[in-house]
Amino acid sequence: MSSRFRISAAALIGCVLFASSCGTATPEAGPVAAPTALSDVPAVRLNYRYEPDIPPPPINDPAPEEFNAAVRDHFTNTRPDDILDRTVTSPDKNRIAVVYHRPGDLSAEFRLDIYSADGKLLSKVTPDNMAVHFPDTIVWSPDSANLAFAAMIRGENGDGPPEPGASPSPTPAPAVEEPVDGDATDPTPTPETTPTPEGEPTPTPPTGVLAFRTEQIYLCDANGGLVRPLTQNEGLLYFYYAWAPDSSALVALAATIREWQYLESVAGSKGESFTPVGRPRMIEKNGRERRLDDGLTAVKPVWSPDSSKIAAAFEHQLRVYDADGSPPTQSSIPLRNGLLLSSQEFERRQGGEVPEENANQPGPTTLPDPTKLPSFNPIVLLHWETDQILNFQTVFIKRMANQADSIFSFARWHRVILSPQVAPVAR
Repeated sequence: MSSRFRISAAALIGCVLFASSCGTATPEAGPVAAPTALSDVPAVRLNYRYEPDIPPPPINDPAPEEFNAAVRDHFTNTRPDDILDRTVTSPDKNRIAVVYHRPGDLSAEFRLDIYSADGKLLSKVTPDNMAVHFPDTIVWSPDSANLAFAAMIRGENGDGPPEPGASPSPTPAPAVEEPVDGDATDPTPTPETTPTPEGEPTPTPPTGVLAFRTEQIYLCDANGGLVRPLTQNEGLLYFYYAWAPDSSALVALAATIREWQYLESVAGSKGESFTPVGRPRMIEKNGRERRLDDGLTAVKPVWSPDSSKIAAAFEHQLRVYDADGSPPTQSSIPLRNGLLLSSQEFERRQGGEVPEENANQPGPTTLPDPTKLPSFNPIVLLHWETDQILNFQTVFIKRMANQADSIFSFARWHRVILSPQVAPVAR
């Protein structure tokens, strides 16, 4: 038996399955259950099998989109005072989200319009008193019906983000209208158009859109209408969000403004590049929101391909949550012991130093010292390949303000194979 398989067996024995507040997943063992769609299996009833050091999975990570030529020409010919920053084409190729700014705008604040595929301006999405933040996170739903973006009150109006140490105000911008109680998701009508001096119809910005003093997630429809805040948590800052494959909901990361400011100041004092961390939340299109976990993570959560579950990572642990259920469950997969053993084997194969007393043993009897294993690192990236296969990457990363000093090493891919637990046999 090869050393790799000896270590894998030891890793399975050493992984004591995780207990969470809602339930426990267990290592795969015993007879295999009859084939069952994992969408029908609660997270708390999942088995897993850990497989270390696999080839990199086939991740579809497209390159940044180039400017749409028709939109670029429209800006050049008719919008000389607006500076084009980004175009985001919908999956069905019929609509284009256009991110831009004006010379007087703050550096982190942007505006958003919707164009047709042939370069015609259809609507202005953001009111004048609201600014889009984190433009790289703007994303269309897979069915092309909605666009999600993060926005808040525009700082040039004197209502920008709170200064460090200041308490965020719960009062929305004075120039917007409050929604009627119990109807926070009332849509905003598609903006009307008014003629320009040249006679070309030009959409006007929407009115009556509620804005906040921290970044919230907003939705609009494919034509740029029905603009509304999907989240309404003043003081929480949403900086990441991803659509479910069936376009029914989003998973997001959110942190309080005080957490953000504190961690940003700590990173600055160390000369490091700030990496935001947040708590995972699931947000349905009707605005109903559920915090999935109390733990902070910098790893972006991912959806299962069937949209039934969400996975998040915390250092050396995976957690899986039901997206739906009565009540929904969660489970955690502790991988620290397995990663320690596989890191020891990884370095053995790479010619790293292994304690002499363990060199010829069939398997370790004690866990190795993590401080002596440079390849033992936290989870930094998730990729849910199929309903049963959840890939994850471990890497040593040190991001510095001076990028030349940053470190990225010992990148390794692993996976867990998920399966339903075997139902107990009736007596």
